[in-house]
Amino acid sequence: MDCVDAGPRTRASLAGDLRALGLGAGETVLLHSSLSSLGWVCGGAVAVVQAFLDVLGPAGTLVVPAFATENRDPARWAGPEIPVAWLPLIRDSLPPYDPALTSCRSLGAIAETVRCWPGAHRSPHPQTSFAAIGARAAELTSRHDLPSELGEESPLAALEAAGARIVLLGVGFASCTAFHLAEYRLPWRTPRDNACVMTTPAGRAWVPYRGVLLNAGDFAELGADLERTGAVTTGPVGSAAARLLSLPAAVGFARDWLTTHRVPPG
Repeated sequence: MDCVDAGPRTRASLAGDLRALGLGAGETVLLHSSLSSLGWVCGGAVAVVQAFLDVLGPAGTLVVPAFATENRDPARWAGPEIPVAWLPLIRDSLPPYDPALTSCRSLGAIAETVRCWPGAHRSPHPQTSFAAIGARAAELTSRHDLPSELGEESPLAALEAAGARIVLLGVGFASCTAFHLAEYRLPWRTPRDNACVMTTPAGRAWVPYRGVLLNAGDFAELGADLERTGAVTTGPVGSAAARLLSLPAAVGFARDWLTTHRVPPG
């Protein structure tokens, strides 16, 4: 999809583009986004969030991943290498998860703006939380069990039950978090030991738990096959290529696709 730059983007122009894409009032939306892909936006990330809220209206709900990507063993952090000699001090000093304070900037400016929005709700998971604003925000983020990072007891499953739709705004299917819910439903799963920093009754502590080994390495290929079925609406939003699709349909397709295309471990 080629998106021709037609000048500055505004709250009103972005709302018009979202309506043209097929988004409507009262919907529940899981948004993955890249602000820079939209072109120059008057008002930046705040204007983008306002545009979504204008389209969704008071009965709608906007949800974003609000992951605390660094709340894990620093030896597993992605990005620039950290000297091994620093790791003990980092482990001893890493702040515990606080839904009101812990940033999700690594997910982008739009996600961080939603997290900080007045009246926003955030799920309690210390690594893979979701933030939401709108009519169903509290309901959708109320449960997020520690072992269920992106599984049945997470906002992803609640979004599926709510019949939510996904908007991929300037990002590809590799960012489609809903596909991870399908991984939890495969005939096989590989456990993964994990830990995060939390505030417990005894104070700050690393809390261990057993999650699931997840892998987004083939999500781009999975999404391309899903798009070929006609289940994805595409169009420009600002200068970005955008995709709109049903979350329940995406999870169902992904489960079948992954069952067929992935080799069971062992």
